[in-house]
Formats: sequence, structure tokens, C-alpha cells
Amino acid sequence: MNKSELKDFLDEKVIQYNNFDFIESDPIQIPHLFSLKEDIEIAGFLSATIAWGNRKMIIKNSKKLMNIMGNSPYDFIMNHSEDNLESFDNFVHRTFNALDAKTFVKALQNIYINHDGLEAVFAKNQEENSMQKSIHEFKKVFFEIKHLQRTQKHVSDPLNNSAAKRINMYLRWMIRNDYKVDFGIWKTIPTSKLSCPLDVHSGNVARKLGLLKRKQNDGKALAELDLALRKLDKNDPVKYDFALFGLGVFEGF
Repeated sequence: MNKSELKDFLDEKVIQYNNFDFIESDPIQIPHLFSLKEDIEIAGFLSATIAWGNRKMIIKNSKKLMNIMGNSPYDFIMNHSEDNLESFDNFVHRTFNALDAKTFVKALQNIYINHDGLEAVFAKNQEENSMQKSIHEFKKVFFEIKHLQRTQKHVSDPLNNSAAKRINMYLRWMIRNDYKVDFGIWKTIPTSKLSCPLDVHSGNVARKLGLLKRKQNDGKALAELDLALRKLDKNDPVKYDFALFGLGVFEGF
């Protein structure tokens, strides 16, 4: 395929997968349970954080997190007591455990009380075509509270050559507005700065289509893929996540 044919092919796949049906099998269904901005962004952040492994288990455990917080995540974050945190004692998703969950609750409370919320923190340190420095600085703010060293691994740092798949996916959810799947509730960051959530599926498909040459799914590969996708659509490059993911997961491309 030449560049024009590739763009047409991927644009068709975006239309095929970027629709309401996508929600029912994806962790983005968790923030779709809510209508309050803060509930959506907190539910989205926690669900994206544990979004690795079996998708059914991700969704099941994300719902469990919401249940522990009384299905009012923002109210719980802002008003919880130490006794309330004991409700997380039996929670575990792969290597994310109760201690991590409790730290995340406290870190989110600090962000809303002292930093004007998640959107305000991510909106700082934007670069011309990248959110990677913003993610790096976000991690510093997130862990400025007392925490265990082990918990830091659950927030990726792109400046350490991580593809930061889960945070980039979360930013797509919050910033990109397609009136179907992604929410678009953050208005201070343009979609042109978003990066594709690079994982095994999207990486493999991107390589088969000639969008990516690097073999590892790391920060350098993400930069390479970003460049290729921005040539296809400079204003909304991350829409192609639906095409790459759909081709890989649903079609075994």
C-alpha cells in the first residue's frame, strides 16, 4: 500500500471500531458508568492503571475498585478516612495490591486538594507535539506524598524510555472527543499532542503496515509511531489506536 491507500485503509478501520460497540469489551466502560467530570477522570485513571493482562479481569477488578469506593470515586477520594481504606485490604490485580490502591487514593486526594485536579496537572509541561514531559512531571507530583518505592512502578515514566501505554490510553479517553467512546472532558490539551497507546497488538500491526520499524515497544518506538501517525492526521493522530488495536485484537491481522 502507498501512503494514500494506507490512510484510506486505516480511516475505514477507525470508523469500524470507533463506535459504541467498542465500549462493552473495553476498560473504558468503567468511566462510562459516571456523569460527574471528577468521577469520570478518577474512574478512568484507576481503570487505566490496572489495564494490563486479561481484559475481562481488568474490567472485573476495576468494578471492584469502584464498589469499594461506594461507586462515588470522587467523594471517596476527597472524604475517606483511614478506616475506609481498610476496604482495600483484599484487593489485588496482578502486581497492583491493596497498599498500592491506598497510596493511589491518597495521591489523588493530594492532587485534587493541592493541585486543582488531574487535568490541571497533566495540562502543565505540554510540548509542541508531545505529552511525554507532562506525564514525567505528573509522576513527580503524584508521588510527592509518602509512599512505598514499589508503588512507583504503576505510573510509567516516558523519559525513562517507557511507552507509557496505560497513561497514553487514559489521556486519549479524557482528551479526545468522538461523541462515542472517548470523553473529551479535558479542554486544555489538544488531541494533536496525544500518543498512541503502544502495546503488543498495536505494535505488531504497526510493524506489518510499515508504520514502525523498531522491535521493542518502548519510548523510542512510540516516538517513531507518533511521527508516522501524525503524517496521516496531524490533528487527531491517536484515532488510529482504534484501527491498530482492532486489527490486532479482533481480526488477528
